[in-house]
Amino acid sequence: MTKEKHPSPTGGPVEAYDAVIIGAGVSGLYALHHLREMGLSVRVYDGATDVGGTWWYNRYPGARVDGPGSPFYCYTFSDELMQEWDWKETQSEQSDVLDYIEHVADRYDLRRDIEFETWVRDIRYDEDTQRWAVETDTGVRASARFLICAVGALSTANLPDIPGIGDFRGETYHTGRWPHEPVSFEGKRVAVIGTGSSGIQAMPEIAKEAAHVTVLQRTAQFAFPAGNRLLTPEDMAEARRDWEAVKAKMIANAGGFPFEMRASSALDATPEEREALYEKLWQKGGFGFFLNLYSDIAISEEANQSLADFVRAKIRQIVHDPETARKLLPDHFVMTKRPILENGYFEAYNRDNVSLIDLREDPIEHFTETSVVTRSGDHPIDMLVLATGYDAISGSMLRLNPQGRNGIRLADRWTDRFHNYLGLTIHGFPNLFMIHGPGSPGVFYNMPLGAERQMGWVGNLLRRLLERNLGAVEPSEESEKAWDDEVAALAGVTLFPRTDSWWTGANVPGKPRYFSVYLGGSIYYQRIADVAENDYPGFEFTPAPETPASQRA
Repeated sequence: MTKEKHPSPTGGPVEAYDAVIIGAGVSGLYALHHLREMGLSVRVYDGATDVGGTWWYNRYPGARVDGPGSPFYCYTFSDELMQEWDWKETQSEQSDVLDYIEHVADRYDLRRDIEFETWVRDIRYDEDTQRWAVETDTGVRASARFLICAVGALSTANLPDIPGIGDFRGETYHTGRWPHEPVSFEGKRVAVIGTGSSGIQAMPEIAKEAAHVTVLQRTAQFAFPAGNRLLTPEDMAEARRDWEAVKAKMIANAGGFPFEMRASSALDATPEEREALYEKLWQKGGFGFFLNLYSDIAISEEANQSLADFVRAKIRQIVHDPETARKLLPDHFVMTKRPILENGYFEAYNRDNVSLIDLREDPIEHFTETSVVTRSGDHPIDMLVLATGYDAISGSMLRLNPQGRNGIRLADRWTDRFHNYLGLTIHGFPNLFMIHGPGSPGVFYNMPLGAERQMGWVGNLLRRLLERNLGAVEPSEESEKAWDDEVAALAGVTLFPRTDSWWTGANVPGKPRYFSVYLGGSIYYQRIADVAENDYPGFEFTPAPETPASQRA
């Protein structure tokens, strides 16, 4: 199918496509490739200057994969990609991941269907034509039958509202919007707010150059050794030797990685056995720490306490100053905030040029033009680094804020919960599909593989519409309610909802507070497969509009 142009009632052509995709990151690029393979005409809009999504924006010092990592943080749809791309490290740097994504874009000639530096400013569903009308800040007007929202679970920066922060006259950077030009820290007094993944990755690197780093800690974090190492040719050869078997393991794994999960309970082991396992995993490092843990760490308070105590003891052992170590001890359940892999974070507090302010004990009162003022006094700074994370999972969809059936805005539907069905579709928004949206495994799953599997499911649903001459599909309100309950029930048997985190929306004032990720991993993909195999229960289909007689051949 090809793109067409139709006159706009307001003047100027409207570009007509089968599908419009919002976002040119990992998910958007695969969606483009998949829909083109189906023979559909597709256009992608992205505000960045090139492909990459999160990996295009996050260029802060120390940025790298902090999940299970390479060579398995990759697309699996092409065996050739696996054979031809050599990863350098187990926890790849941001630049290496971006190089890989750019290689994929080059190899499949994806950029020709992408408009960069283009922000979508308005999207409206036309019930008469069963098409989405799209307007951009560059003046583009487009129309599409299908709308794919690949806007990223971690792409809408969360900016803190602190009195006087706008008065600060020094350099200010958010880790999720880092400049493309080099940022020099040499001789500067730097304040870092935030100790999530980006703050813990960035701070040790900044401290190597800065005159002084002051960490303004909102929440003490559990962080684990990254265990990063160079990948050898033998490592890559081993991964490639039986790639089909590796992919089968990835699909079977709860997180989408080719690792075996431990099935035993921490409570069945002796304290000495638990300590030995934790020490072994700590020394090895990497995300395998979590994958090889006891199966009840996120379920049992007692099991969780055993690991939390182990990590707190490690912090006391690493950090020389007892008072600093005390401030760094987390008081929440371990693993119920995003698990963080660190490269020298705790060791950095042993440097003479690093200091820690615990904002729970010594809160920020305001900023001045040249300093941050806490209860204990004035702290002069030259640079402010905001490692304050994102309005995660739902924020990018709400920023897009499409207008669906009967003129309703998404923000009006998502006031109390992020209502959806299967984490993919929303009642009142026909032919709109989310990738890694709320209600899906999303941030708990290997993102490239998850994008492939979710988009593959969406593609099959689109084929059903096309083959049966159906116009639109959307979930019923009843199916959304049942899915909300299923997501909540899965989370409810764990400790996750009991901790304030960006997983529960606690980092954004006014955001609905509940755990919005489907904790099922591979179970989720079986669930959506069952829906397809049973002819899509929970969905409402609308016939295609009749073609006016004047337009018939």
